[in-house]
Order: sequence, then C-alpha cells, then structure tokens
Amino acid sequence: MFRTRLASGIVLMAVTITLMVYGGYPLFWVITAISLIGLYELYKAVGMEKTVPALAGYISSIVTDWLLLKNEYEYLLMWIIFTLMVFMACYVISYPKFNSEQITMLFFGIIYVTVMLSFVFKVRFVQDGHLLVWFIYIGAWGSDTCAYCVGKLIGKHKMPSKLSPNKTIEGCLGGVAGAALIGFIFAVVFYDNKDIWWQLPLIGAVSSVISQIGDLAASAIKRNHDIKDYGNLIPGHGGILDRFDSIIFTAPVVYYLVKFIVL
Repeated sequence: MFRTRLASGIVLMAVTITLMVYGGYPLFWVITAISLIGLYELYKAVGMEKTVPALAGYISSIVTDWLLLKNEYEYLLMWIIFTLMVFMACYVISYPKFNSEQITMLFFGIIYVTVMLSFVFKVRFVQDGHLLVWFIYIGAWGSDTCAYCVGKLIGKHKMPSKLSPNKTIEGCLGGVAGAALIGFIFAVVFYDNKDIWWQLPLIGAVSSVISQIGDLAASAIKRNHDIKDYGNLIPGHGGILDRFDSIIFTAPVVYYLVKFIVL
C-alpha cells in the first residue's frame, strides 16, 4: 500500500508541477475535468451520479468554469440561478423520485467543487501567478506533511473534534508553522521585496488553517453518508475529493489573500 501510495503521489506531483509551470488552457481544462470527476464522486455519495439532474450539474459545471475563466460575473450569477431552477424543475417533475437532500447536494456541488476549484487557475493567471499558485499546495499538501511529522514526533493532545481522532493539537499547530516557514523560505528565494517576506508566510499560515477545515469538512460529508473514500481513481489515495479536499478550501483563500495583500 505504501509503495502504491508513494508511486501515485509522485505521478500526481509531476503532473501538478507540469500544469502549474505551463498554465494556460491545459491547466484550465484539467481543472475543469477534475471538477467533473469531483462532482461525480460527490453525487455518488447521495446516489445521484447517473441521473438526469446530475447531467445538468455536469453541464453547468463546464459552463461555470468557462464564465469564471472569462470573468463574466454578471452572466455567472445568471447561470447559477438558472442552474438552481433546473435542479428544482427536475425535483418537481420527477417527484417523489428524488428527495430534497439529493437536489440540495447537486447545487451544493457546483459551489463546493466547481467554483472553489476554479480558483486554482484564477491564481495561476494573476501577476506572478506562476509563483503564487504554489501557495495553494503549500497550504494544503505542505501543511498536511508538516502536521503529520510534528504530530508523530511530539503530538500528545488529541483534537476535540470527533472527525479527527488521530489528529493532535501539536500536529495542527505544526502544520500552520510549517506552511508559514515554507512561505518565508519561498519568499526569500524568489523575491527581493522584503514586504513579501512577511506577506507570503502569512498566506501560508492562513491557508494551512483553512486547509485543515477543508479536510475535516470532506470527512464530515463522508461520515454522514457512511463511505470510507469518495472513489478509487488515485491508487492509495482514494478519489479526487479525497486528494483535493483541502485544495478546494485553500484555492479561493490564497486567491483573495494574494489580491488584497500582495497585489
């Protein structure tokens, strides 16, 4: 299992590095595809993945990403409202085939998966995006690695949340401190502007806190629907949502912190 997890992790990281460096439409379409797979996994949790309303959700996801790419926010709001109306029409027409929780999950998925993940390519397309986009992963994967190491070494006090029986307070704090330290090193290596030297560690620390919330939020949804993993697409890691659960939260946070603090 460890070798499988390590091998798939290396492949995933290689693909991520290639896409983040190259950017452009390849990155956009890959994020769009990841969103579609993530939606499928989320819809599967409520038994909706192969239904007509779900098909409407997949189509809406693609259009939503395109409108976000083009910054067509006026049309985006109109499209989101239209999507909700389509879901509710399916609910009414097919009643009582689907329940309100299932229809709510369809709409929730558009925001939770599609809109939130779209900020990966939105960060990449800002000024210095080829550098700043890495803070999405520093706050998510970097923080998680630091939290795991610190928790294993000195973790003694368990987190109060029932969603995280193996997580410790020391580990969570270690994740925040580790992301901040990585952010500082990153700033010193790539930037001469000393203002960046405190801005990027701050972004790293904040995104770490948010990523841990994102990880627990995804776990809560799985617990509520009695599933261990969202899927098995990534060997040793589970599904797309199992691997990108924290990135869903860090991407928009990094985008707005970069816009308001750095740029």
